[in-house]
Formats: sequence, C-alpha cells, structure tokens
Amino acid sequence: MKDALWDLVWAGEVTNDSLHPVRAVLKPSPARNVRRRGPAQRGTSPDLAGRWSLVSSYRDQNLTATERLTARVRQLLDRYGVITREVVQGEETEGGFTAVYGVLRAMEEAGRVRRGYFVAGRGAAQFALPGAVDRLRTLREPDPDAQPKIVVLAAADPANPYGAALGWGERGEGRKPMRSAGALVVLIDGVLAAWLAKDRPSSSGSRAVPWGERALLTFTEGEELDAARTRALIAKALAAEAARSHGAPFFIDEVDGQPIDESPMAEPLRAAGFARTPRGYLKRSA
Repeated sequence: MKDALWDLVWAGEVTNDSLHPVRAVLKPSPARNVRRRGPAQRGTSPDLAGRWSLVSSYRDQNLTATERLTARVRQLLDRYGVITREVVQGEETEGGFTAVYGVLRAMEEAGRVRRGYFVAGRGAAQFALPGAVDRLRTLREPDPDAQPKIVVLAAADPANPYGAALGWGERGEGRKPMRSAGALVVLIDGVLAAWLAKDRPSSSGSRAVPWGERALLTFTEGEELDAARTRALIAKALAAEAARSHGAPFFIDEVDGQPIDESPMAEPLRAAGFARTPRGYLKRSA
C-alpha cells in the first residue's frame, strides 16, 4: 500500500497536510530512534503519517478552462520569471505553447508581462514578468570582484534551467547530460559547470561495493586559467555536497568519457578531499 500511495504522490494525484512524510522519505530515521517518534508509536510508518487527500478535492469546480489555464500560466511566471516555448514543453503543459500563447498575449496587452528576446537562442516568443526583466538587467554585467556563487541542484529540479529553458550546450560524441532523477548539476554564477550522473551499478565484477559509480561531465570552455579555476570550484562543490549527504559516498570513476586519472579534474578532486582508489575517486559523507 505504501508504494502505491507514494506513486500517487509523485504523479501529483495525492497530497498530505504535513511535510513529515516527505522528510521521512528523504531522510529515514535511524532504526534505533523510530520507536521514540510519534507516528511510529501508533504503529504508523513515518512516511505514511498525516492526513492524505486527493489533489482533485481542492479543485474549484466553478472555474472555466480558460481560468484554469490562466492560473497555470501565472504559476509558470512565478516559477521561472521568463516563459519560453521550451519551458512550457518541459512542464508538459496540456496543449503546449499554443494553448498558453493566447493567455500570455492577453497579459501582455494588459501590461502584466513583457514580450522580448530575453534568453539567447530561444526564439522571439518570450514573455517575462517586469520584475524578472529588471533583475536580468542588473545581472547582465557581473561584478568581477564578487565571489562566485556556486549552487548544486538536482538535475530535475525546476530551479535548474538547463535541459528545459536552456540547452545543455554542444558536446562531442559520448554521454549527454539529462534531467534524470539522481543526477546533479553544478552552476557557477548561474552558468552550467558540471553534470554528475546518478549512481549506476559498480562494474567491479565480483567485488561488491555498497555504492555505485558516477560519471562526471564538465563544461569548462574558455581560457586555461578560467578552466582551471572552474575545475577547482567544481571539485569543492562536489566535495561539499558529498559531505552534506547522508547516503552512499560519492564515487567518481569517469570524467568527460575518460578514466578519471587521465582527466584534468583529477588534481582538483584530490585537493578537495577526494581519496584515490584503484577504481576511481571517493568522498564519504561527514
């Protein structure tokens, strides 16, 4: 029953009045402490606690299809600031961009959104909130003296624009990044710097290990000095993410399709605290 219930949650069909089940799924309690927690005392698994209900039960049946679509468009604007055709496609909005275009055009005529060419390479049919446009203008010329802002996100996180609103960038033959569950992206000042694949079964043959192997793709185009700086920042970001995680260690065995020891990332990873092993580089959680 639990698996079926969570399948409905991930499908957006069922919700809960508490965040406790989500926390329990993301960070299971140690077995020795489970009996002390409230839901477990009543014989309820922590990830089943709370009151569950159908999402459809909160729907206002008096709303028209146009009103529902308008609400959906406002949600996309609040989430992304700038709406492009790729954003709508990535959100799998019913009817696609054709369906939302009429709503966006009406909002433009009412002065609620602006149309322009905000994101390079994404066509002319782009709409943005006025506040988002103003913020983009302030970030057009980054401060050269400011410390780089490094963010590590799940590749499938809506906050990651790559693979949806933005393309991944051109790469040669070999593995391509994807917005897949378990994969991570490293953004430096909002620019894609690296993509880390999710765990895959170890290829070490009969030698079983309690973690999987991961492949890393880097995006360090530019002068060598800038590329070296970017590689160091990527390594520090991955080391910090591994230290914060409570799951399996980070084990990287491949970078840009090459064995890790043959990659320029080898030295930055060692400097960031990754330990060299016969099969790759390992960083355990704190």
